[in-house]
Amino acid sequence: MITTAVATGSEWTGRVPPPSAGTPSRLRALDGLRFLAAAGVLLYHFTARSPEWGSGVRFPVLGNVAIYLSLAPELFFVISGFVILWTAWDRPVANVIASRVARIYPAYWAALALTSLLLGTWWTSVRQLSAGQVAVNATLLQSVFGVSPVDGVYWTLWAELRFYLLVVVLAAVGLSRRRVLAFSTAWPVLAVLAEHTSAEPWATLLIGGYAPFFAAGMALFLIWRDGHSWWPWAIVAGNAALGAATAGVGRATMLARLTPFQPSTALVCAVAVACVAAVAAVTLTPARRWDWRGLTAVGALTYPLYLVHQYWGRFVIQALHDHLPRYVTLAVAAAVSVLIALAVHRGVERVLHRPVRRAVQRGLTAMADRLSRAGAQPRPPTDPGSSVPSATAFQKAGVLSGSSSTVDPTPPGR
Repeated sequence: MITTAVATGSEWTGRVPPPSAGTPSRLRALDGLRFLAAAGVLLYHFTARSPEWGSGVRFPVLGNVAIYLSLAPELFFVISGFVILWTAWDRPVANVIASRVARIYPAYWAALALTSLLLGTWWTSVRQLSAGQVAVNATLLQSVFGVSPVDGVYWTLWAELRFYLLVVVLAAVGLSRRRVLAFSTAWPVLAVLAEHTSAEPWATLLIGGYAPFFAAGMALFLIWRDGHSWWPWAIVAGNAALGAATAGVGRATMLARLTPFQPSTALVCAVAVACVAAVAAVTLTPARRWDWRGLTAVGALTYPLYLVHQYWGRFVIQALHDHLPRYVTLAVAAAVSVLIALAVHRGVERVLHRPVRRAVQRGLTAMADRLSRAGAQPRPPTDPGSSVPSATAFQKAGVLSGSSSTVDPTPPGR
């Protein structure tokens, strides 16, 4: 953990220890916030979006509040901006890629299998799936191939994958404070402009209107790591405003179309800003020192809960809503979702995370070594006055077919 970096230079304050100083090795409050975001998405889907309740509004008060929890993915993006940059800092590119693959894919494949099993066997009336559709979804690149997602919640993973790609490029170039500040200043503006002008493929590659939330999280990480100064705080404020502006009208219109409620555009904008403020609150205030392990325990359920809740929860609602009070049905649907998420976490994530990460890391490292050796292969000398390598030269280099003196040339400097 980075704990002692102190800002220096014209844009740094350099006198107050950074918030990272004295912080535990894990920001447990951030784990708890992640779980709250997943719970918010669940509540929104179950009370404002689920058609299984039948006609009419079953949760007139709760549903009218839950529609604003549809912005929980934006909170995920701010958290990712903070955490993924932290994960990538001062680490080899292979390690960064391996950690992301191991984090995303095992639980995703398990959730995809469970949802496909439900929709293909017990609940075939809700939608039809094909084997090809499921296979393409397994890559997480269904958006690239124009294939419908098995579950609509997968859209956030496509945004996350593109962000990981950008961070990997930054890590390959070399992560530094000034580069990250410059990137998180320019990138969101370019991304939003590309989206509004339909400039493809840039709008897709740059993540469009979600870029400001990732960038705000990146700037918050730098504040946490290095201390308060005007430039990162300007990035946080600017991206919070830009994110609110891009989310405002579009999200309010979408919610009015998809739910029986009429959201306030002003409240949508306020919640978008609150997503950034919430991450700042748990990382830059005394909350960052909370060391209750229970927060990490529930935080570990965030990702599988997000992946499995929608169809499994709606299946429970359809089965029980005519037999139980609506709040009891809601509680059972949420409990079933949490139990399935717990099973995925314990049975898949905890079992496969390290082996997958190590396997990917070994594969990437071996590939890099092979490319390095290939690049270091010396070019055999030529005969005098000729541009064609001679047979004698090949024999001396040990690469002529049938030579008894074949050797692996040592890379320069070893």
